Amino acid sequence: MLPLLLLLAPAAEPPVAADLIVHNGKVWTGDAKQPEAQAVAVWRDRILKVGTNAEVKALAGANTKLIDLKGGRLVPGFYDSHLHFLAGGQSLSRVDLKDAEDEVEFGKRLTAFDKSTSRERWIVGGLWDHDRTFKGELPTAATVDKFVKDRPVFIRRYDGHMGLANSAALKLAGITAGTKDPAGGVIYRLADGKTPSGILKDNAMSLVDRLVPEPGDEEILEAVLAAQKAAAEVGVTSVQDLDGNAPETRRTLFRTYQRLARGGKLTCRIDLRWPIAFYKELANTGTTADFGNDFVRIGGVKGYMDGSLGSSTAKMFSPYETDAKVTGVYVTEPDTMRSYIRGADAAGLNVCVHAIGDQANAVLLDLFADAAKQNGAKDRRFRIEHAQHLRPEDYTRFKDQRVIASMQPYHVIDDGRWAEGRIGAKRCASSYAYRSLLDSGAKLAFGSDWPVAPIDPLPGIDAAVNRRTLDGKHPNGWYPEQRITVAEAVEGYTLGSAFAGFQEKDRGSIAAGKLADFVLLSRDIFVPAEKDKIADTKVLLTVVGGKVVFERK
Repeated sequence: MLPLLLLLAPAAEPPVAADLIVHNGKVWTGDAKQPEAQAVAVWRDRILKVGTNAEVKALAGANTKLIDLKGGRLVPGFYDSHLHFLAGGQSLSRVDLKDAEDEVEFGKRLTAFDKSTSRERWIVGGLWDHDRTFKGELPTAATVDKFVKDRPVFIRRYDGHMGLANSAALKLAGITAGTKDPAGGVIYRLADGKTPSGILKDNAMSLVDRLVPEPGDEEILEAVLAAQKAAAEVGVTSVQDLDGNAPETRRTLFRTYQRLARGGKLTCRIDLRWPIAFYKELANTGTTADFGNDFVRIGGVKGYMDGSLGSSTAKMFSPYETDAKVTGVYVTEPDTMRSYIRGADAAGLNVCVHAIGDQANAVLLDLFADAAKQNGAKDRRFRIEHAQHLRPEDYTRFKDQRVIASMQPYHVIDDGRWAEGRIGAKRCASSYAYRSLLDSGAKLAFGSDWPVAPIDPLPGIDAAVNRRTLDGKHPNGWYPEQRITVAEAVEGYTLGSAFAGFQEKDRGSIAAGKLADFVLLSRDIFVPAEKDKIADTKVLLTVVGGKVVFERK
């Protein structure tokens, strides 16, 4: 909202000069009332004027900073509706195994990291991809033991729903042939059906996770600073941080965000979500949806219905193609989730829940309908995180129930390499259904799921528009009928995410009165000739609150 002084002043004679003017550009505003412009004027941290070069430059004063866009394409600051900020920052300094082409490369990276780090510490992180590195076969504790045997290792698959422990970690955790699978989790066994293989799925990961030391204050600060630097470099100006850390780590993270914001050192706007199982921690303080200021907000909770497709733990109606006995798992039993959703919604908290499998999504829509009926009509904006595999009959339920599909387009080009092998072509045809959901009237919010996928929104936009899988096998798009336009994809990464966070009045488009967050691109991705180059586009300039936080040299 514009300052009172500006609202009272005659429109033709603003009482102040602009602090910043960007001009001579092609501005995609995301505002239906004024879709395109040439220039933007900023006063303090808000947009003062959007218009032609002449209209905007008339607001220049002696101390106005002018930036010539040189005909470049300006868009609203990207808003990532789903990532893990701390984990993303931590991943920048942990072993990276995701693109290891084979076991030899996997071992080289583990060995090098082992030699370069303190032997007092666990080796964690990893983000390995067995479909790439091990040709679809699951690695075992023995695989890791070849390279690191005398210190504990617990490295996760890149989707975060499956971990691999070496023998040292299994021994410390006391996991043996007699250890039973915990509810919502699977201890994967060797061929004898008894011996733990080292693979732990979903809730079974907690058996080892509880032993891994939580990060200290300094490590959290370093990770947050690294994460916001990475965000600025790719034009991400706002995020919804779907934190899933231990309680004390979560509180330290929140304090870190606040401390950086008070010191003027936070360059990315944070909306922190609390685990839904702890919703009473927020409810008992009186906190409700979207509480906070322009840089740090809280008031939402996030839960898990099921696991992931890559780990074969996404909850499906029919069995997986790879095992007729497996339909996935409920990480949280539906009756428990029903209680959480009802309670959090009644307390005025915004609820978003992870659901990937078609059964998990259908049941979650039922639970949302139940809570809405139980608690009465209001603007609640329930969200399904991922909403990847859907039955066609469930598309319209998103619109009818006003449930937002919070999706991560990069997953379609990543998962598309192997998804048909897990669930077959018929179910894949109704998966990652951006076009069908939009056509049904649903609202989409886009994000990255970083560090599961890159934080950069441009490869995500490319994925939504072109759907070309990372293995190069679908140059015309994997299930191309689900492709969407560039404008629709950019809106998902801007105004769609802002709406999902109750922040559409302040963010998501370039319009007078809104926060001055915008980015300059190296290509005009809206031009049809650039359609095949979206993923190669770079951010040249990132502005947050009228301040340049990144400029590509």
